[in-house]
Amino acid sequence: MASRLQGRIAIVTGSESGIGQATAEAFAEEGADVVVTWFRDRDGAAETARRIEAAGRRALVLPLDVRDPDAVAQAFARTGRELGAPYILVNNAGIDAGGAPVASMALEDWDNELKTNLYGPFYCCRQFVRARQAAGGGKIINVTSVHEEIPRAGAAGYDAAKGGLRNLTRTLCPELAPDRINVNNLAPGMVLTPMNQAALDDPKVREHQVRSIPWQRAAEPWEIARLAVYLASVEADYVSGQTFTIDGGLMMNLGQGA
Repeated sequence: MASRLQGRIAIVTGSESGIGQATAEAFAEEGADVVVTWFRDRDGAAETARRIEAAGRRALVLPLDVRDPDAVAQAFARTGRELGAPYILVNNAGIDAGGAPVASMALEDWDNELKTNLYGPFYCCRQFVRARQAAGGGKIINVTSVHEEIPRAGAAGYDAAKGGLRNLTRTLCPELAPDRINVNNLAPGMVLTPMNQAALDDPKVREHQVRSIPWQRAAEPWEIARLAVYLASVEADYVSGQTFTIDGGLMMNLGQGA
């Protein structure tokens, strides 16, 4: 069976760890060359690149602050020069909420969560679309969260950003359909990544957190990555504007016992 992403070029933001790292590796295993972007973890990005190259594909490692539109434009320009025009964009880079309620939330925290989790994907989508409209075709995968739909106390900035990203995806769907650019959301629940470091470090914390998940466990990053491969492949050519929730049944557990 031919590799599903053979010869494609993908940009995966925030691919130095977690879902981004697993997605970059899975894309390489399916034949794609991958741009790895990182913000704080240079060593993690180097490990991602090693895995891509071990799969026989090219890796380009770039530092990137997705909050900076000029830095995003430069990253896309360098991708074009060194690898070629990207066909796949995965907006994965993001930060979690700080836990403060709205009344006491610092304005800089609100700004940072919105700029990282919503403005960043907007900047990347804009550059990607400009590059792809000339060539035709492409795939955008926006990593949102179950919190695009359900709120979490102490997470106003995160929830607002993920809900906004959901509707950015929905808006892009009809805008980009004539160019045959698919745009979809991938919405995980709890995943064992550095964003859930406490659960990774302490089995008791993990056991407590998964109680509300019908599957009684968190997801592994590779499970999210396999769904990303599908959305990036020709198998998903007729799929656009949708959210694919992968949460072990968490969303279906709302209201149980009430």
